[in-house]
Formats: sequence, C-alpha cells, structure tokens
Amino acid sequence: MNIKDVTASVADEVEIFQQRYKQVLHAQNTLVDKVTRYVLKQQGKQIRPVLVLLSAKLCGGVTDASYRAAIMVELLHSATLIHDDVVDGAEMRRGIPSINALWKNKISVLIGDYLLSKGLLYSLDHKDYGFLHQVSEAVRRMSEGEILQIQKTRSLDISEEDYMSVISDKTASLLSSACAMGASSATSDEATIAALKSYGEYLGLAFQIRDDLLDYTGDSKKTGKQMGIDIKDKKITLPLIYALRHASEAEQKTIRSILKSSRKRAIKSAEVIAFVKGKGGLEYATEVAEGLAAKAVLSITPFPESTAKTALLQLMDFVMIRQH
Repeated sequence: MNIKDVTASVADEVEIFQQRYKQVLHAQNTLVDKVTRYVLKQQGKQIRPVLVLLSAKLCGGVTDASYRAAIMVELLHSATLIHDDVVDGAEMRRGIPSINALWKNKISVLIGDYLLSKGLLYSLDHKDYGFLHQVSEAVRRMSEGEILQIQKTRSLDISEEDYMSVISDKTASLLSSACAMGASSATSDEATIAALKSYGEYLGLAFQIRDDLLDYTGDSKKTGKQMGIDIKDKKITLPLIYALRHASEAEQKTIRSILKSSRKRAIKSAEVIAFVKGKGGLEYATEVAEGLAAKAVLSITPFPESTAKTALLQLMDFVMIRQH
C-alpha cells in the first residue's frame, strides 16, 4: 500500500485544492513570490489537506468551504515547517535544500510569518470564523508542545504522560483540526464533527509514535533520516522512556550520562539503541501505537461504508506499516 492508494478517492479534489493553493500563495513582491513558489516544490504527501477533503466527503460532501479549510491547514503546516527548520538548523527538507539554507534565517522566519498571516486573513476574508478558531487553537497547542519538549529535554526528566502531552500538542493537534474542519465544512452535527476530530487525534498520536520508532528501526535509505538521530538530538521518546522506567539505577545513570554529553551521544547512540531494544521499549511503543490506531478506527466505525471511510481506514493502516 502507498499513499496514492489512500488519496485515490479524492484525487480530483486534491487537484482542485492544489490549483487554489497555488493561487493563494502568489504574491506581488518578487522575492516573496520566488520563495513561496519554492515552498510548493517542498510539498510532501499533503496528508493534512487530504484529511480535510476525506472528512468532508465522509460527512456529506466536499464544498467550497472544504477547499478553504484545506488551504488554511496547509498554509499553517508549511509555516510551522519553515520555522522548525530555522529552530533545528536544518539544511534539507524532503530531499532538497531548506528555505533557511537558501535564503537564511531572517527571510525564513518572515516567510513563515507571511504564510501564517495569509491563512488568518484568508479565513477572515471568507468569514470562516469557526476555521479561524480551530487553526488558532492548533497553533497554540503546537507552540506549547514544542516548548514543553524543549523544557523536558533540558532536564531529561520526561515522563510518559509528558511525552503523550507533547505529541498530542505538536503533531496530533493539527491532524485533529484538519479532520474537524473538513467535517464542519460539510455538516453542523456536533457529534459527527467530534468523531472526526477524535479520529485525527488518535491518528496523529499513532503517527508520531511510529515515527519515533523509526529512529530505532528505520532504514536511513528509506526514511531519509539517520538512525539514532533523535538520540543525538537528545530527544527522549516513548521507547526510551519505557526502557529507562524498567532499568536499574546504575543502567539509568549510564544512559543519562550518554544523553547529557553531546560527544557521548555522537559516538554511543548505538549503545542507547541496544539498551532500548533489550528492555522491550520497541515492543511497548508498538503496542501503544496499535491501541491508538484501534481507537481511531473505532471513532469512524459507525459511519456508513463509503470510499472516504475506506480511505481513512487505509490511511491508518499506512501509518502503522510505514517504513519512511
């Protein structure tokens, strides 16, 4: 299964979205327009706008409001990726140079701000106040999640509860907003919208745990991400949290000593990976992800069978088996 199988049922709608998104990104300023055209080249799987469109289709049908919601979500997502690359000092994004690598940090931050303001103004121009509220809430949660992660990384005392809070805010918030916005563009039934919001939340949580597992199991040729990179960046994720919780004091001291030292992290990440595997951290994280995936499926089980429902179920399967 690949992502094209999942998006096939909304292929026509995705094409319309892409055309409209390109129009919204166009700017009069030549430098801004040049950078935003480059943003279009960096577009990945566009999971978030696809979620908006699938949720709308499941709840009655794709409308003009659905396309506007998809555009808002993608503007916000693109803005946060640009800002993330600045914060992380990332030189590459999806196999091509990042915007900060080409235009430096100041332009990158301003372009991120520009995209965010575009999304906010776009919603106001169309009086999509409900969408504006949902997107603003997602921005708040994403920011708080990032700050909590930085705070806990510095002190190396992140608990499983902290970790789940971080990934709920950082990753799941925008996916749940995308699903809720898609649903609300097609129906006003609150229970229906809540069901799609839950699906997006559980999907996001499972997605992030699977992504964190790839740091221990992934093939860098497939993932584009060097194995152990989270460890080198001192990111403590669920497999490591579980392993530390089930380790002796001496073992915890050794691993924490590695994590505290950038030099040790660079040369001893394999030791941390072996420790996590030996303590059953991978099996535990996989089990948690599977439980969340089951909850996502349960959220949309009551809906009648349709191509949109099948696609959402396939997307959950894709997340759980993904290797990159």
